[in-house]
Amino acid sequence: MMSYKFALDEINTKIDILKQEFQYIHEYNPIEHVKSRVKSPESILKKVYKKGYDLSLSVIKENVKDIAGIRITCSFISDIYELSNMLQNQPDINVLEVKDYIKNPKPNGYQSLHLVLQVPIFMSDRVEEVCVEVQIRTIAMDFWASLEHKIYYKYNQAVPQHLLNELKEAADSATQLDKKMEGIHKEMKELKEACNRQVELNNLPQLILNS
Repeated sequence: MMSYKFALDEINTKIDILKQEFQYIHEYNPIEHVKSRVKSPESILKKVYKKGYDLSLSVIKENVKDIAGIRITCSFISDIYELSNMLQNQPDINVLEVKDYIKNPKPNGYQSLHLVLQVPIFMSDRVEEVCVEVQIRTIAMDFWASLEHKIYYKYNQAVPQHLLNELKEAADSATQLDKKMEGIHKEMKELKEACNRQVELNNLPQLILNS
């Protein structure tokens, strides 16, 4: 469990560095929230029994990839893919799996980008390669997923069909909201770039005189 905690610390540090660098260079922060957790031993055992795995440390480490998990909430869909690329391109990260539930949502409407990343943890006498599952989603996706989880918990997984239908409609509405906000974000970015180009053109004569 200690190794998984260290792996979370490692990935969290990488995310924080990217967040600060992005803010400094682009004057914009694509990350709204970051939440991390290590599964409890009880939760791990429950998953092992559910999947029918052998009860051994080696089997658990090989098959249970979400013992350490990080959830990143971004402002826009484009931020999700940009952040994902920045993480995947780091040389000490080994990308084991990518599941894109944004381009291919689950039947119930769930959307998120899932990455299973493997990072080296340098202990005093060895190096361990530890898996961390990273989920990246927008605020709207995260809001929907949180409520969906609460509803399933309340009904003990037996959710009435009419509520399932309404959840799917809500997921579709969240998708439309994300697309609308993405369009506004893109337009504002283009306006800012155009203004910057105009400022540069206005300053060009003075720059030529000074040279």
